[in-house]
Parts: sequence; C-alpha cells; structure tokens
Amino acid sequence: MADDKKRDYYEVLGVPKTADEATLKKAYRDLAKKYHPDLHPGDKEAEAKFKEASEAYSVLSDPQKRKQYDTFGHDAPGGAGGSGGFNFNGDFSSFEDIFGDLFGMFGGGSRRSARSGPMRGEDVNYVIRIDFAEAVFGCEKEIELSSKTACKTCGGTGAKPGTSATTCGRCGGTGQITRTQQSMLGIIRNVTTCPDCGGTGKIIKERCRDCGGSGYTTVRKRMKINIPAGIDNGQGVRVRGEGEPGANGGPRGDLIVEVIVRPHPDFRREGSDIYSTVKVPFTTMALGGEINVRTIDGDVSYKVAPGTQTGTRVRIKGKGVPTGGGYGFGSGRGDHFATLNVDVPVSLTGEQKDALNAFADAMGGEKKKKKGFFGK
Repeated sequence: MADDKKRDYYEVLGVPKTADEATLKKAYRDLAKKYHPDLHPGDKEAEAKFKEASEAYSVLSDPQKRKQYDTFGHDAPGGAGGSGGFNFNGDFSSFEDIFGDLFGMFGGGSRRSARSGPMRGEDVNYVIRIDFAEAVFGCEKEIELSSKTACKTCGGTGAKPGTSATTCGRCGGTGQITRTQQSMLGIIRNVTTCPDCGGTGKIIKERCRDCGGSGYTTVRKRMKINIPAGIDNGQGVRVRGEGEPGANGGPRGDLIVEVIVRPHPDFRREGSDIYSTVKVPFTTMALGGEINVRTIDGDVSYKVAPGTQTGTRVRIKGKGVPTGGGYGFGSGRGDHFATLNVDVPVSLTGEQKDALNAFADAMGGEKKKKKGFFGK
C-alpha cells in the first residue's frame, strides 16, 4: 500500500489534471526556485517541499507514469520503485532543461563565459550642460576627459620591457577556478575568477614601472561632440569606442554624453512643441491688431482677432523643436503655442484715467458719485 499521507501530485504542483507539459514544467520551475535547498540551508521543511515537488514532476512529466498514476494513484503497479507504487529516488538527470535556468541563480557555472576571452570595456559617462536654443538647433561642444591609453613603455602588456607575462599556473590560463559540489541537483560546477591572475590568465612577475602592470596610462583628452538638433533634457549622445579599454583583446566601451538643458526664462518645452506667454494691450485684445510673438527663431507677426479673451492660446506652426527619431530637421518641426494675456498697466496718467472712465460710462457702468445732504 502507498503512503496515505502523500499528497496528490497535481495538488503538490498546483495544476489541474488537464495540465499540459508546459504548464507542468512552469509550475515545477516556480516551486524549485522557491524551495531549493541552496536558498534555504538547514531548512528541513523547504527541503521536504522541494523533494515533494520534484517527485510529483518526475511522475507527471513521464507520459507512461502519469497514465498509471491517473488510473491507480500512488498504488500504481510497476512504478518508479519497482515493486509497486511510485518511489522517487532523487534522480534529477531528466530535469536538465529546467535546472539549466536555475544554475545561474544557484551559482553554477555551466552558462558563464570564460573571463580569459575577449571582453568589451566599460562605458564612460560624461555630463554637459547646454542652452535651450542649442538643444533645439543642435551644436558642437568640446569636452575634456581622462582617457586610458596603451602604455608606450610596455606596449600595453603591463610587463617590464624585456620581460613578458607567463601563463597563470593556478588556473592554467583560463582565468577561472572551477569547483564541483554535490547537492540535491547532483553535481554542480561553481566557477569563480582566479584570485591569482584576476581573470586574465596571465601572471606578470616584473611589472612596468610606468603603468604599474595595468598596461594603460591615463591622459587628458579633448574631443568635439556633435549635439543633434532636437535633443531633450536627459538624453544622451553615444560616441563609439571612446570608453574604457577592453580586456584580452576586447573592444573599447563607448562614451555616453548625457545632456542637461538649461531652462529658458520665456519658453517651456513639451515634446516637440514650445510654449510661452505673451502680454497684449487691452485695446488690441478688444479691437484686434498685429502683435509680435517671440519664438525660438525670433519675433513672428500675429494678427489678433477683435474680442480675443485673455488666456486664449494661439498656434504658430513650424516654430517648435525638430521632430524625427534621430533628431534633426529631416522630419519637420513642432509648433509654438502662445497664451495671450491682457497687459494691465500698473500706473495711469490723468488723461488715461479720464479715457477709461469715459469708456466705462459708454459701456453702461456709470461711475457712482457720493452725494451730500442737500443733493439727496
């Protein structure tokens, strides 16, 4: 008789009895990641749940065993135990496709590339600040930065002239130390960087005195950066091959120039459009007339319609920011939106006050006068 305490395999994996192979695999992968003993050292409960999930998957992932289990349950004859019933023996050899995804998580080295091979250099970040107009139209900026270059004394080998690096005896030139250990998954490889050579696979006994064995010296370098038209605040320009040097013959990284755009006192940008506020005399708003709207390209004449209300937003086409995926003027430009507000004077002459009072009278808002006792 099978153990009555055993839970239903479908219940263990949390899947319905109609689950297909992909559903079973996903359910088991999730449980294996959750309860793997390497993540819970000394936790007997987690180890038991991991074994339980592994046993359930070993049966349900095998079509023949699954058919027997669906018919007889845990009492299936000829099961994995050989004498009736299923008895999981801890063999994980059939789970290689699943555990391949877990090895990186558990420190396995089967998917890690050799450190002794060519490796690309790190990218270098640099920040520059430009004006609003420079972001709109593009510009060229000269920057100065520290750059690593091959040491002229040793030619980039890091070894004293007349000597050469030797193959690391500890890792055999691979740059890696591989250790194996027995776990619930069977034998797992753990690959680490060789501490003697630092992953280069080479040992320098006599270091170059000018570069200290690194093979590189630091120099100050000036270069011109082309900032494309339409670039926005926080965007960057990538300059290929101007980053940190690579290792073991690998290419240099890139230089990433991040752009910070200084705010403009009059303009505000949203995408490819520019926004501003224009003060217009009351008479022009009421009677209509020509006004000058300041844009990034200079003043543009605009005709205000009679009776325009304060807060009205008008559009001036083609006076915004260059559009297009790669910046530049190839795909056109956005628009300029100006909000028209009444310009209220803060001081008036007597003549101007009389004129406004006359206007108020004409509009039906006769000025109220204080009357004395005999005037009532």
